[in-house]
Amino acid sequence: MFIKIFFCLTSQINNLLIIGLAIFTASSVAAQETGSRPILLHAARVFDGNSIRTNVSILVVNGQIARIDTRESFKPGNAQAIDLGDATILPGFIELHAHLSFQNVPADIVLKHGITTIRDLGGPIHKPYGGKGSLRVLTSGPIITAPGGYPIANLGVANIATAVSTVEEAREAVRNHINGGAAVIKIALEPGGEAGAPWSSGHSHHKQADAEHSNFNHMPVHSAHSSRQAWPLLPENIVKAIVAEAHKHDRKVTAHLAEARGAEIAINSGVDEWAHIPCDIIPESLLKKAVAQNVKIVTTLDTLARCAGVSHNANVLASLGAEFLYGAEIAHSDIPWGIDAQELIYMVQMVRMQPIDVLRSATLKPGQHLNIPLLGTLQPGAPADIIAVKGNPIHAFKILEYPDLVISGGEIVVNNF
Repeated sequence: MFIKIFFCLTSQINNLLIIGLAIFTASSVAAQETGSRPILLHAARVFDGNSIRTNVSILVVNGQIARIDTRESFKPGNAQAIDLGDATILPGFIELHAHLSFQNVPADIVLKHGITTIRDLGGPIHKPYGGKGSLRVLTSGPIITAPGGYPIANLGVANIATAVSTVEEAREAVRNHINGGAAVIKIALEPGGEAGAPWSSGHSHHKQADAEHSNFNHMPVHSAHSSRQAWPLLPENIVKAIVAEAHKHDRKVTAHLAEARGAEIAINSGVDEWAHIPCDIIPESLLKKAVAQNVKIVTTLDTLARCAGVSHNANVLASLGAEFLYGAEIAHSDIPWGIDAQELIYMVQMVRMQPIDVLRSATLKPGQHLNIPLLGTLQPGAPADIIAVKGNPIHAFKILEYPDLVISGGEIVVNNF
């Protein structure tokens, strides 16, 4: 009797195991069928975020870089193989200074033109989103500023600015921004009046079509020597409170500044990043302090090329060993909705950067700055944010504005090969 019961129980257990295995197998097959098909890319060159490699291919699996190796090492499989020929594969570019939401710039156009991650500064607050077939968007939320300060003075408050007048209000604003999803905190230290600045001085715009998309074209015009009253600035004690609160929550602080007083407040308060190379000439003593504090400088050279001090500041900062990060300020007039080749050219001309360093400043380095592991690189485990161009961009930055292949999180967005 005991033996009979034992065999019955054993038979039932075996049946359950078989049923369970069948369910597991069916689930696995379904998962494989619903997942993206692996992609195998072959090209003459690969810029992996740090260096250019030849005779290597890239395998993309489940939205990530799975493997980089010689072409010969990959065996035929079920991957979608794309042979790009005499082309260069690169990580998608990271744009650190844009006004996507505020200026209603279409995200799909930006993505198709080579930017796969964007940091939206001074717009509606939201959690990070995108990155799998769409533009990855991070935000700062509204700019924290003084009551009546920039940008309130010329653009208003709604979805673009938060005014604070006390340390307590400043700390609360930082917490509210972070709770809303802010990846960085942006502040304004801008009195206005810098010669050539599009936000506060005579600045001619040449493209009428762009004017229809840009509120910046309707800003008040002031001379650097006008008698108008300067916009109010956040005082140092409040900026220090903003920085302390942001750092407490593992967020960096970027400052819109353009002249010496704003730079001094930022330096004394421990601000992490300047959102622009300043418009006015900054005393070298202040620039030395900024570099000593490892302040990162977002370029926006194309946007501010008419400013009197930009080239001078860029040269001095470079001579002092400053670290520059790519940012073109998408949404300003004359700035492409995607990779801006002129920005890259100015980085070579004004900052005296080598072309390979310019590419690093738009891929590997901003990924590290954003504290997003492996973003901006092509190495195993990195997000499969990939662009490719025919030829070698080291010799012609312009080809980067119209990539022939764009992949976001393993999803092909553009393929002209």
